[in-house]
Amino acid sequence: MTAPGQAREAQQTRNVGCYVYGILPGDVELTPDARGLRDGDVDLVRHGDIAALVSEIDLGGPIGRPEDLTAHERLLDDAAVEVPVLPMRFGAVLASREAVEQELLAANHDQFLAALDEIEGRVEYTLKSRYEEQAVLREIISENPDATRLLEQIQGRPEELTRDARIRLGEFINQAISAKRDADTQWVCQALSEYSQASVRRRPTHPQDAAQVAFLVETDRRAEFEKAVAKIAEVWHGRAGVRLLGPMAPYDFVITPRPGG
Repeated sequence: MTAPGQAREAQQTRNVGCYVYGILPGDVELTPDARGLRDGDVDLVRHGDIAALVSEIDLGGPIGRPEDLTAHERLLDDAAVEVPVLPMRFGAVLASREAVEQELLAANHDQFLAALDEIEGRVEYTLKSRYEEQAVLREIISENPDATRLLEQIQGRPEELTRDARIRLGEFINQAISAKRDADTQWVCQALSEYSQASVRRRPTHPQDAAQVAFLVETDRRAEFEKAVAKIAEVWHGRAGVRLLGPMAPYDFVITPRPGG
């Protein structure tokens, strides 16, 4: 049998922390199959009308593996379909459950409660679209006489003799794609504004991105929103691919403080 002092020493040696996934209403109950990082058990720390979704984590190992981020987002996204969720930044760890209650929940109770009320009944979707390379190039060339002339100078001639023209054409194409991206993103936002509460434009992650936009959508309008996105995909078929991610927690529409901050 282990003495109390030895148990405390063993716990300290393990260097255990309390990982925080997000903030929920205080009256929620977890499903038995809810799992967190490293397939660990998850629990709730409650204070007043709010609760933190947490799990015990051994700080001796690294936090930040791709599978850790996947587990973090999966747990929050599953919860967001059922209840309002304020997602914490990935990697949020406090020293103990007591620290979660006092330093996070008690210190921000009214702010968190107001934010939960604001997003209740809403989830996030993210639309990602990328141009089909050959299709967008044909579009740019057909719309711009200057680009056509540069292409005619290049075709059938050695690369070393057309280097300047190739550079100018590349710059022209990049500028044209940027202009198209701005216009297409604006069109997407307008087309989906009827079915969403708010939108946040994201920066492109690829030179041929056509649009990256996060939308806040009422839960009971999810089907309408998804159909509207499907229509956009039909319109852009052969020109740009369209992917819809979600429903998920409203990462782009809430800001939660760093634990202890």
